[in-house]
Amino acid sequence: MTFRSTSTGLAGIVALALATLGPTQPAAAQDADKPAGQAAGDEPMPTFDATYLGNADNISTGEGVWTTQCRHCHGTSAYPGKAPKLRPGALDPEFIFDRVTYGFKGMPPWRAVFTREQRMAVVAYIKSERFSP
Repeated sequence: MTFRSTSTGLAGIVALALATLGPTQPAAAQDADKPAGQAAGDEPMPTFDATYLGNADNISTGEGVWTTQCRHCHGTSAYPGKAPKLRPGALDPEFIFDRVTYGFKGMPPWRAVFTREQRMAVVAYIKSERFSP
């Protein structure tokens, strides 16, 4: 019996994201600037203030990541998709960042795929009126 590799499923989606968005900083490099004694899996929570969340560049970057990656499971504008519908008004930015970074249940962690800045930008897009008017 011969097996061949296909680009379907989660591995194919990750490969598509990497090919489309270009290389990101490896997780080891992301951990290099951590304070001494901080666990490798623990990433400091960014601060999401109104200035960051309302920045047009951040929102556009996040929209690009969403369009390339997130909508495959969550759908356009977060519905309908095979993943749960997002209700961004009810979600804190820190909660969204944590789920994007570390995953939850069937959602994979995206920390090794997207840079911190890209994951933060996804939060800005999800919380913006462009995502959910």
